[in-house]
Amino acid sequence: MAAQRIDSTADVVGFLLDQHNRIRHLFAETAEAATPEEREQKFYELRRLLAVHETAEEEIVHPRARREIDNGEAIVDARLQEENKAKKALSELDDMDVSSPEFGVKLAALRDAVLNHAGHEENEEFEQLRTQLPQDDLERMRAVVEFAEKTAPTRPHPGVESVAANMFAGPFAAVLDRVKDAITKPSH
Repeated sequence: MAAQRIDSTADVVGFLLDQHNRIRHLFAETAEAATPEEREQKFYELRRLLAVHETAEEEIVHPRARREIDNGEAIVDARLQEENKAKKALSELDDMDVSSPEFGVKLAALRDAVLNHAGHEENEEFEQLRTQLPQDDLERMRAVVEFAEKTAPTRPHPGVESVAANMFAGPFAAVLDRVKDAITKPSH
């Protein structure tokens, strides 16, 4: 299954905001799933979208924000720390039984952390990118982000939050993740 495709003519900020909204919905759908099979399917979609989304941000958006926005270094460093913690929590969830009570508790904690992180990105990083970069750049960045997501790992890899780490580990991890996905994909 490919990453959730967002069809619109939006620039990179609009594209990422649409994905943040989809992530919010997937957290709710996962938590509210009526059966373990449905919860597993929704979590699979959520995990996959989070993994490709964060990788693309780490490779494309954060480096540009670091260079171009006010206080970019500090803002991006804080987002990368949040992403590392979220990847660790997502990785733990990935190894759990979706029917266990502990899964629900950890899912709720991850949801809170991810939504807090998304809010920081939206208010501190995306808003400045939109006001400080030319529209043409934002539109080109969207195309590059979409490409990066097509080749990104589909599972969390804590500790791989920099451009260099993503470029080094990403392609190998992406191939392994896609093989695992083909073997373990939940049935509809």
